[in-house]
Amino acid sequence: MPAVRKLARIATVLTLASVPVFVSHVAFAERDKHGSNGQTEQHGNASDNGTLSAGVIVYDRSKNGTGTSAGPVTSTTSWTPPACWYAPKYTPAQLKAYLEPIWNAESTGSEWDLEQRNKYEKGGETTGTYKDFNKEKTGKGYFWDSYVNESFPPGWDKCTKPIFWVDQGDPPPADIENAVTPKILAELAYNEIRVPGTKVTLAPAGTTKVNLPTWAWLDGAAFKPVSVTATVPALGISATTTAEPVSLKIEPGTSDAEIYPASGVCEIKNGQIGEPYAKGKADETPPCGVKYLRSSGDGTYPLKATITWKIHWTGTGGAGGNLPDGTFGATQAVTVQEIQAVNR
Repeated sequence: MPAVRKLARIATVLTLASVPVFVSHVAFAERDKHGSNGQTEQHGNASDNGTLSAGVIVYDRSKNGTGTSAGPVTSTTSWTPPACWYAPKYTPAQLKAYLEPIWNAESTGSEWDLEQRNKYEKGGETTGTYKDFNKEKTGKGYFWDSYVNESFPPGWDKCTKPIFWVDQGDPPPADIENAVTPKILAELAYNEIRVPGTKVTLAPAGTTKVNLPTWAWLDGAAFKPVSVTATVPALGISATTTAEPVSLKIEPGTSDAEIYPASGVCEIKNGQIGEPYAKGKADETPPCGVKYLRSSGDGTYPLKATITWKIHWTGTGGAGGNLPDGTFGATQAVTVQEIQAVNR
């Protein structure tokens, strides 16, 4: 019956929204309702009596990037944050309240229902089975289950392990991939990072001229490190993921252009991205900028500016490390005109 079990498991994931007291999707909806306004947002946690509410991860976005142009970074590698993960979801009483209606509905087949009853209700004598939903361990641990990224990216359906118990203070089983740890929290926080928009300031502004070096820079005050902290209060673990800007890449939107520097990558120096144009520098080569060699005619060139962010994390117990660099960019229209000569 593997196919039946797999279908039942996926059905469980998809129908979790109908059990709001248990499910992380409710927390996601709550976050979206209030928006990522930079304040600490709670997705759920465990009360003093050990009862789990919807979701278990608390995200502190108070040090995140803000503004209407802020957005998420994209990994510079093929790595992406977990699409699904495992974390505490049920107390013994909550698991009973969740599973019994499914069994009673008989929608998943009598064979599967019996298998599940033997695992969670009538077991206890063999590893991975439980008697009366582990009621005797109430307050001493939680049943863990899968959570899914609400945008359902590729891999969202890969967390198909049966619901399992973890004693309070014990690590999750080593063979459970993406069981929540400080590192997994750091990777989930990566998904919550928002960085400032990348519209560059140009001089000349608005309209530039053919063969005239155009200086480009970004507001250094807006480009400071940003961070998000993810915490599981029920477990007492957390991780902070920090993104720091390291370079600006300029793509002029046409091959008929020269870029400064030639690599098109402007390194961030002393917290400054590029250099603002100042009077008297018209004949100088900008440290960061572009020179268009052909007019844009009746249209414009789509100049793209992309910031690369170096990302690292620290977590409970001194854990930490690097995560893949992330990028975030935007395009802006640049009008390039011919320099008009005066005939005498």
